[in-house]
Amino acid sequence: MQIQRVESHRQLRQFIALPYAMYRNDPNWVAPLRSEQRKLYDPRKNLMLPHCEYALFLLLEGKNVLGRIAAFFDHDAVEYWGEAVGFFGAYECIDDPTASHLLLSTAKHWLQNKGMQKMRGPWSFSSQEWGMVVEGFSPPPVVLAPYNAAYYPAQMEAFGLQKVKDLLVFLGDPGHGYRIPERFVSFSEVVSKRYGITIRTLDRKKLERDVKLLVGLTNQSIARNWGYYPVSEAEANAIANDLRRIVDPELIFIAQDAQGEAVGFAMTLPDINQALTGLDGRLFPLGWLRLLAGMKKINQYRMWGLGVVPRYQGKAIDILLYLATYEVMKKRKARLEINYVLEDNHRMQNALQRLQVQQLRRYRVYQAEL
Repeated sequence: MQIQRVESHRQLRQFIALPYAMYRNDPNWVAPLRSEQRKLYDPRKNLMLPHCEYALFLLLEGKNVLGRIAAFFDHDAVEYWGEAVGFFGAYECIDDPTASHLLLSTAKHWLQNKGMQKMRGPWSFSSQEWGMVVEGFSPPPVVLAPYNAAYYPAQMEAFGLQKVKDLLVFLGDPGHGYRIPERFVSFSEVVSKRYGITIRTLDRKKLERDVKLLVGLTNQSIARNWGYYPVSEAEANAIANDLRRIVDPELIFIAQDAQGEAVGFAMTLPDINQALTGLDGRLFPLGWLRLLAGMKKINQYRMWGLGVVPRYQGKAIDILLYLATYEVMKKRKARLEINYVLEDNHRMQNALQRLQVQQLRRYRVYQAEL
């Protein structure tokens, strides 16, 4: 076995292609669009890369690719956290302890040479794709959520990586009997009157304004959350443009106080993974027709973000936003995944327990001192 750093277009194609070969027969893996995967590693199209230093590595045995890993650090994260934290990501590996150790030690040594003091991961070059599945490998993951082989957590632990944070996923499925407890309906009316809160949806005619508003609300509401660091305005606009293609305005809610100021939001995305199933990541020659047909049949969604500005936290505004989302899910008889929820976000977890949604999946982020 030997490690090769990715330095050519051919090697990058091998790096991107590996998961498609490894998971080809795994019924729980949904192949992402190959064109979107190529964008992740293109600094002209992924605006996170220009403020990162990174290296991609392949593990080969002869001409066979056995694994891959990315090692990187983000100057913005290091500055914001005040810690020299580096990341590993894009991890794929055969079920072999030697192969796993070679990949992880390569990332470790690269980060050490760059002056990093911690190695954290898996961490992605795309927004909010952190961790690996440790519980709940089935059903398949929803849009913008990672998936991995069941033996990966054991490889992490064998290398000496330890859990630094768990991220939880919850499920509410009105199409299969889930009902929000009735007391929350009357409770929401009390909360609305007490604080003068109204809930509106995204305004299609003022989309650019509302997108900027949502970015601002996100930065305010989760600034103290573990793992958060600000994205640049250019990155936020790029994320907004990417989401614009799949966003459903009926499922983006903005909470406003009596003065009309936005104080919270909930964003739920259609699970386009349903439409991507069976395409092997390709739109040509006929994949795009199947994708368009599949988009019309989507009946499951991911709550991608929910936040309330600090001065309104603890006042049940999040319940109002969840209730508004639930009403749409109930009308559509659709399935809703809520992820991620930090394991130590007790306020959010308590609210979800009272709403009687069930835990579906657990992701884990690992870390090691360097």
